[in-house]
Amino acid sequence: MEISEIKNRLSLSEVLHHYNLQPKNNMLKCFHHEDKKPSMQVNLEKNFYKCHSCGKTGDVIQFIEDFENLDKHNAILKAQSLIGSEVPTMIKPKIENKSQSDTVFLEKIFKTFRKGIYNSNPAKEYAEKRNLKVALGENKEGLEIGFNSGQFHHGERKDEELIKKSLEAGLLIDKGILGRTGEKAFGIFANKCLIFPLRNKENEIVSFYGRSIFENKEAKHFYLRNRSGIYPAYPKKETKKLILTEAIIDCASLLQIRQIKENYSLISCFGTNGLNEEILQAIKELKNLEEIIFCFDNDKAGKTAVEKYANQLLMVNYKLLITNVELPNKDINETLQLHSEEIFLELLENRKDIFLSNENKKIIVTEAEPRAEPKNNIDFLKQKNLLQELNKLIEKAGIIGEENSRLLLFLITISYLNKSPLHGIVQGSSGSGKTHIISRIADLMPQEDVLRFTRITESSLYNWGEFDLFQKIIIIEDLDGLKEDALYALREFISNQVLRSSVTIKDKKGNNKSSHKIVKGQFSSLSATTKGELYEDNMNRSFIIAINESEEQTEKIISYQNRRNAGEIDRNEQEKAIGFIQKLVRNLKHYEVVNPYATQIQLPNNVKNKRRLNEMFQSTIKQITLLHQYQREISSSSSSKGGEQYLVTEIEDVENAVEILFESIILKIDELDGSLRQFFEKLKKAFTDNHFTRFDAMGITGFKKTQLQFYLNELVRLEYLKQIGFANKGFKYKVSYSDNIQKVRKDLKEAFTKQLEELKLNATEHKRTPNGSETNAKAQPMTI
Repeated sequence: MEISEIKNRLSLSEVLHHYNLQPKNNMLKCFHHEDKKPSMQVNLEKNFYKCHSCGKTGDVIQFIEDFENLDKHNAILKAQSLIGSEVPTMIKPKIENKSQSDTVFLEKIFKTFRKGIYNSNPAKEYAEKRNLKVALGENKEGLEIGFNSGQFHHGERKDEELIKKSLEAGLLIDKGILGRTGEKAFGIFANKCLIFPLRNKENEIVSFYGRSIFENKEAKHFYLRNRSGIYPAYPKKETKKLILTEAIIDCASLLQIRQIKENYSLISCFGTNGLNEEILQAIKELKNLEEIIFCFDNDKAGKTAVEKYANQLLMVNYKLLITNVELPNKDINETLQLHSEEIFLELLENRKDIFLSNENKKIIVTEAEPRAEPKNNIDFLKQKNLLQELNKLIEKAGIIGEENSRLLLFLITISYLNKSPLHGIVQGSSGSGKTHIISRIADLMPQEDVLRFTRITESSLYNWGEFDLFQKIIIIEDLDGLKEDALYALREFISNQVLRSSVTIKDKKGNNKSSHKIVKGQFSSLSATTKGELYEDNMNRSFIIAINESEEQTEKIISYQNRRNAGEIDRNEQEKAIGFIQKLVRNLKHYEVVNPYATQIQLPNNVKNKRRLNEMFQSTIKQITLLHQYQREISSSSSSKGGEQYLVTEIEDVENAVEILFESIILKIDELDGSLRQFFEKLKKAFTDNHFTRFDAMGITGFKKTQLQFYLNELVRLEYLKQIGFANKGFKYKVSYSDNIQKVRKDLKEAFTKQLEELKLNATEHKRTPNGSETNAKAQPMTI
């Protein structure tokens, strides 16, 4: 991929989101120097940044290069990976080879810092408050911690070599001004901070981490420029059990416990997004490693990070046992402050396998049962029977049954990468598994692109940043919980991909003034509901997928649950399938699609909201074509600038779209929604000409009182059932309108089959006829 194409396809907004950076008024703290107040301006429209303090400026690739400390080549590879192109699995950080004199200098400085904590009562008090035992004087058992009082360069002010080396290392920052004494004034790295050393493979200090002893929300954590190294050190080669913590102070807290230090190796990540390539590479080199134990913060961010990194590490070595320690408090250090050290031994004893729900055991795979390795991602996408193989892989990832529905939901979800994304509403009765299926589909997507909501407040969609919802997947677990204003905002987003609102803000002088706020939303969405008929306007803009509530589907799910609880389902294989599908999605590129058959196949006339459904139907054909992009013809448009490339739809794509969408089209024709239709069909089968009570209906359908009565009332309202008798004696019901939905299905299937056969015949005739005219190539539009 050309660099110009990368810059066109990758926005600075996406890069900032990847690194979990959120500009405030388009400003960030500059990572090139010690920046107490944000001085780096980001222009999200023009995709460049500039620091008004140090003058550093650049584009998206330069940002990645500087932020991750990569060389240009690896920064380009990283940019490609964010777009979704095929890249090597390992991007090596640009770790500067510090000379021996550099490491000796940092060792010397750290000795100064060690003396600093010995001489500072506030530093010692802060360490004591955090229950950190510092190695002071003869106490060799304590932690290797220093304190930067900001005076390390003052005693040797005339030593220009010290100043020079401190500037080179980033310990001092040249402010370009003179102090009160007339001498040069310097900014000081991690001033008034506890200092922790980061070490390389040779166990030499190559960088520092600083933690402020003052609770300043704006400046708590500091890393030396061009950060490299691992805390507390690279793990020993013979390591079998490795603990990963979220923060350095958490790791230091565990290092104090003798039983843990003797039986485990420890590595600290640099926050929830801080399992970097250097740490990953160090883990890969541990040939005897058997288990990785996560001990991250007990909050949403920590749990999300554990889930993300567990899957990533499983792809590195699928034989690893990956476990999690559930903390009783916010983090390790807080737990240490509130409990005795023994609690950690108990917590480690009760750690749980991440990939086994509520069970603390590992599935053992013997050499006699080798795991089948999936094909290469691109090879998989080149398969002729791609949709069938993908459907099998989705089932392997844990979605049982619902063959057509799960494939349609997958196609809807991956459309978030395109300019015209799709949306789906899964409708079913309470407890039917509608939330489960959309959640599992979301698990198959790159998790950094997924946003999950249980509810959305009336104004929340208006308050996102301009590009926060750009190329995202939104999962709404319960559409029934949304108020009308939230539903309206969601409808507008789906229709126009943008929300515009007039808001009141305060200027620098504190005066109120009006402002125009824009939120752009190129996202696909999946939501679940029990009451589809209440969301007519939303349903018009979305595909409706009815949960299969048949006895056959129930038996499939129960059989799977029983096998899983019996230990017959290998969760590692399931997670491996999920990781493989996520890579497939990342390998898909965006193309425009031209469908030469778009005018030659028509939807039935009796479908509701035919205009919208037709557009959704054509979008699904386009999505299937994009999924087959490694098998389809790529053409260039002579009319577009630069000859924009596009994919050409084949008849097979149209045929697959008809098959996958068939049930959704039936739902658009049917007056009854999916679960109500299934309920009514059971009643018709059992009580064709007979009266029945609600208790009879309960025995046939299995529904409980509230849901049952709702369905009975709805069928009475629509005149499909006749209600007989009085409430005080109990109503009886009789089927009053026995529509033949099966005939509708049969007629629709035959009409589509006829159209597809004519398409194939015309295509064959066109190939047979030399210099075939446009008339030969295209059949006249057909209407059902």
